[in-house]
Parts: sequence; structure tokens; C-alpha cells
Amino acid sequence: MAFAAFDLAAFEAATGQDRTAKAAELDRICRDTGFLVLDGHGVDPAVIAAVWDAAQGFFAQDSAAKHAVAPPYQGYPYGYLGPDAEALARSKGEDTPPDLKESFNGGPLRVPADASAEAMDFCYQPTLWPDLPGFRAAWEDYYAAMEDLAARVMRAFAAALHLPDGYFDPFIGHPISALRALHYPATRGVPLDKQQRAGAHTDYGSLTILLPQPGSQGLQVQIGPDWVDVPAPEGAFVINIGDLMARWTADRWVSTLHRVVAKPDQPARQSLAFFHQPDWDAEIAPLDGAEAYSPVKSGPYLMEKFRSTGT
Repeated sequence: MAFAAFDLAAFEAATGQDRTAKAAELDRICRDTGFLVLDGHGVDPAVIAAVWDAAQGFFAQDSAAKHAVAPPYQGYPYGYLGPDAEALARSKGEDTPPDLKESFNGGPLRVPADASAEAMDFCYQPTLWPDLPGFRAAWEDYYAAMEDLAARVMRAFAAALHLPDGYFDPFIGHPISALRALHYPATRGVPLDKQQRAGAHTDYGSLTILLPQPGSQGLQVQIGPDWVDVPAPEGAFVINIGDLMARWTADRWVSTLHRVVAKPDQPARQSLAFFHQPDWDAEIAPLDGAEAYSPVKSGPYLMEKFRSTGT
């Protein structure tokens, strides 16, 4: 199947019936697959190139240098996670071998003055910066660009749901989003039974902005009984709906099961994933007032999911 593309800049410039039609198309995409290829995003290519180079430089280091910024204790959310550190399918209750990947993870750039002690102990812990020239600046520039882009997408989502454009703004004044750089080492031989580069899972928050390595293969979405490859086009992002957005819409929109498949003797690949998460205390309840889901707080919900994936 062909995944639908959505031009964000064209939507933002549209008026009248044209804007209504584009919003309806976005609603259809989010109902059908929950995945879309985002064009017209306006993110500076230089910002993308800089963070891409920074991530490549980080993963090219030896193991000791990478582990210098490993989490200091189990449950710390940021820093380097090496091979055998995570099994994402466990967040869906499936017991699998560890995923075939390594990652570097960072959190919010700003801490609100009224952050709770629980939030400070989890999502507002400091990012552990590697000793690499230019890494932090490139990372923070890209994080800021993703935070801005996510807010624009949330405004488009509001229009697609027939809500005022700024409806979600009060929920994302201080989002607790995370940025993750992922490296999938080349596979050698046949993986273990049920082992993937990233096990089948759904994302936890409102939306995810993925920057895949152009032309790479491996990301798959479950559509019915089938696993379908997601494209990695040059110059575009891949957006997918997260669990909290599915709860917000009482499953009108789908948080789709996806994975990064492991096959024998694959080349290495890299990606960057920005997990947009509403404010720590944001209460997420179905927009239509339905009782399909009980209200949850964004931060505690995220913390519970995160802790279920450790090995």
C-alpha cells in the first residue's frame, strides 16, 4: 500500500473549502493507518544535517565512550542504551529477546518553575551529554525544531477533529517530549526467535516525528493481518499517532502497532525519533465525553510505559 503524504505548509496556507478538504484528508489518514509522510514541514535542512552528523559521530565511538553517558541507574530516562538494554514489545505484554539496537536519549530543554517532584525525578532529569564538539548544540537545535513542528501538527490535528486550531495548546505548554537517536547495527546471521531491531509496539504520547535514513528499509506497520513497509523519502518526516491521541479521540484515530524488522545480514541503519508528549499534568480524556477510556495524566502514564520496556 502507499502511505498518504500530507503537506503541512499547504494546509497552513489554505483557506475556506480548500482548508476544510485538507483537514478532512488528514482525519481520514489518522483513522485509516495513523501514519503519514509529512511534506512542507519547513525544518531547516542545515539543522537536520547537523544532528544527523552528531548522531553518527556518537555511535561511531567505541563502547567505553558511549557508556560514559549511560544511565546512572535503572529507570533513568536519558543517555546511552546499548544492545540488549530494551525490548519494546514488552510494553504490549509480549516477552521477547532484547531489541537489536542502541540509542541515545535526551529530554526537555526547559524545566517549568512549578514542576512537581515526581516530574523532576523522571522526565526533567538532566540529559547526559557526550564529550563531542558541537553535539549538544546540534541536538538542542533539532529538539527545538521538532517541538515547534509538533505544535504545528497538533494545530492541524485540531482542525481535522473540527476543534478550534488552538484547542490542544493548553495541554502542550510544557511538553515532556523526548528525542531519541537510534542506530541499528548490521545483523549477522539469523536473529533469535521473536527478536527484532525494534519489537512490535505502539508509541505512548500524542504523536511521533520520525526522521528515517533516506532509502532505508525495516520500519513496518501492521495493517490488518499484514506487516507493511513504511517508506523513507528524502526530505520528509514520517508522523504517527500515539496512544494518548488514540485515547483523546476514543479510538477514532489509531495508534498503530509498528516494528523495525530484523532479517538475516542487514546493513546498519539510523533514525531519529521525537516523541511528543503533553505536559506532565495534562489530563487526557475522550474528546466526545465517551467512557471508552478513563482519564489519565500524561506524565505518570508515560513513566509506567517506559519502565515496562527495560530488560
